[in-house]
Amino acid sequence: MSESFHVQEADGVATITLCNPKTSNALTLDFWRAFPAAIRTLDATGTARAAILAAEGKNFCAGMDLSVFTNPAMQDTDEPAARANFYHLARLMQAALTAIEQARFPVIAAIQGACVGAGLEMAAACDLRFCAADAYFKIAEIDIGMMADVGSLQRLPKLLPDAVVKQMAYTGMNLSAARAAAFGFANEVTADAEAALALARTAAAAIAARAPLAIAGSKDSLLFARDHSVADALERAAWVQAAIWNTTDIKDAIAARMVKGTALFQDLPGLPEV
Repeated sequence: MSESFHVQEADGVATITLCNPKTSNALTLDFWRAFPAAIRTLDATGTARAAILAAEGKNFCAGMDLSVFTNPAMQDTDEPAARANFYHLARLMQAALTAIEQARFPVIAAIQGACVGAGLEMAAACDLRFCAADAYFKIAEIDIGMMADVGSLQRLPKLLPDAVVKQMAYTGMNLSAARAAAFGFANEVTADAEAALALARTAAAAIAARAPLAIAGSKDSLLFARDHSVADALERAAWVQAAIWNTTDIKDAIAARMVKGTALFQDLPGLPEV
């Protein structure tokens, strides 16, 4: 169990809810330890076909909790060995959010209010983003004398215009939900947090109704294509398709469409243990 979030799973959809609204869901050390383990556990079972990342309260996430910066690895950096420890801590925190991308199922963010700092970096790692009208995004690290280092500067240039990301990174500019949607970063903007969560649930249910192997293959191919040439991505897609080709799923999907019914697909296989 985590003091930072709770997890519920039903009908193939896991909902991970940040649950510290009094601190605007600022991310404590507990989050950085527990979150990647929770994602990997969901992935390992094979029963989760989609996940929703939501938050209690008026703000999605205020970013890194200031208590994190009291970690000795961040404070005592005068010696080379200490700076090496800082590097490894940064890589661990990066990996915590990269776990979202590494999961075989898509992750959908339902965002309201502030989505700043590490909260934005978490949202940027998600596959889809549905926003309340009051949502806004901010690379807040620059306001406290540091650069963002767990994903904003790496993922946002793939999701937003270069000049917009630079303005956010250099000035701490707020990006409204409306502008984020206009740029394609937000899938849709709706009235409030409840409506944004409803859209996320609709999208998650639609994903969960599709063949999980095909969804996992699509996610893998899209992420690979983001970071590689078209030629390399096509080569990867051919291998992935060969690996996951499932005539049973295809026949069941076609048969269900012919009678305007719903196909029932098997869950993903559980991940092996070493």
